[in-house]
Amino acid sequence: ASGLAPRGLICLDLGQSTGGFTDCLLQAGADNVVGVDVGHGQLHPRLQNHPQVVTLEAINARTLDRALLADHVPAAGFDLIVGDLSFISLTLVLPAVVRLLKPHGQLLMLVKPQFELQPGQVGKGGIVRDPALYAEVEQRIRTCLADLGLEVKAWLDSPITGGDGNHEFFVHAQQGAQVQHLDAPLPEQPATAKPARVSRTLLREQKRVDVINGDEEDYYNVPGPARPKRKK
Repeated sequence: ASGLAPRGLICLDLGQSTGGFTDCLLQAGADNVVGVDVGHGQLHPRLQNHPQVVTLEAINARTLDRALLADHVPAAGFDLIVGDLSFISLTLVLPAVVRLLKPHGQLLMLVKPQFELQPGQVGKGGIVRDPALYAEVEQRIRTCLADLGLEVKAWLDSPITGGDGNHEFFVHAQQGAQVQHLDAPLPEQPATAKPARVSRTLLREQKRVDVINGDEEDYYNVPGPARPKRKK
């Protein structure tokens, strides 16, 4: 539905985990897949020694650069970057990620609304219960991508509900002809507005549900809500 055709492409899989996206890319004809994950030892045994798969562990997607990926970055950048990340707003990850795309390269990211909203907008158990908030999430991601020079080609409903019951989305975007140099320093702040603070209740609930993904380390970099001062 997104119009993506991975056949013959060199791809980067962010939040590789057990390798679900990696496997889909290979089945669709991708030439090679480089996987990055903040965790360790999660990739399915069938993919661990696959000749077309490289797995790089203990790497935070927020700080990706050519040095971290060593010799696995194509000279011109990746043809396609996909990602399924938890415990972090995509607005914090995208500034690093898009520098690794080649000119006209494509991006397909899973969007999890509970990580893009303010604590008061997320219900008990980390569930986003107000569908009207999805438009706010979409606008935030679209603005971030536009600021980084990418054109959104499609915003799609995920056919699968998240493990915690949240409605999720895919965003498909394409890089323009000009790409920031791979070795250029990251901006000090994300291109978009300040990301949402993370409620401690949401953090606990999502850690319980998604710990298998090994991505919780990313999310701890996002500030939690300030504790109220005690009255004297």
